Amino acid sequence: MKLSVVIPAYNEVATIEELIARVRAVDIDKEIIVVDDRSTDGTDDLLRALPDRPDLVRLYHRENRGKGAALRTGFGAATGDVVVIQDADLEYDPSEYAKMLQPIVDGRADVVFGSRFAGGECHRVLYFWHSLGNRFLTLLSNAFTNLNLTDMETCYKMFRREIIQGIDLKEDRFGFEPEVTAKIAAHGCRVYEVGISYSGRTYAEGKKIGWRDGIRALWCILKYRPRGRRGGGR
Repeated sequence: MKLSVVIPAYNEVATIEELIARVRAVDIDKEIIVVDDRSTDGTDDLLRALPDRPDLVRLYHRENRGKGAALRTGFGAATGDVVVIQDADLEYDPSEYAKMLQPIVDGRADVVFGSRFAGGECHRVLYFWHSLGNRFLTLLSNAFTNLNLTDMETCYKMFRREIIQGIDLKEDRFGFEPEVTAKIAAHGCRVYEVGISYSGRTYAEGKKIGWRDGIRALWCILKYRPRGRRGGGR
């Protein structure tokens, strides 16, 4: 089973090379698709300077369009059996791909979320209000999707490729998270969740999501909420 790792990157020159090395170190057949979203800090130049290798696909936006837009570009280029989202920073650990893959390999799941709030994995202690906001958005999303997720806003979302390539995604920024969650619920996908570790970063270290993105997430939960009868998953 081949894994496509889609990495949206914007101004991640300090971490992108190490992140690619960590992804490569995972003993799974994979391709690495990095989408540079018109970085201004030299991330694009660093990517172009990396040696050509068959496992690395580099794509570049001519304008800064947002994480959701970069993900759409990456999803469109994916050729693996399974697709996983990987942020370009070092908050999430690629060594945890295997346990996320297992429900899909076993034929039980179409989509797997890696939850920062489930299980006993280690976490860096950071912002109380961010944690509270994430839990509130997850609760509201669950109320409309009828899923019982613990972490809707997680980066680590893994999909069978035909599932994610078959969803019509619209959001260009962080509204991607509630949008894709609502749409996989509307499609009747079999969703699993596994606990993951998390090494969050501060705003001084480059964290980008802000309160405006939280407001947009609220709007997206309402806008994309499933309507009518959900279809059956495979």
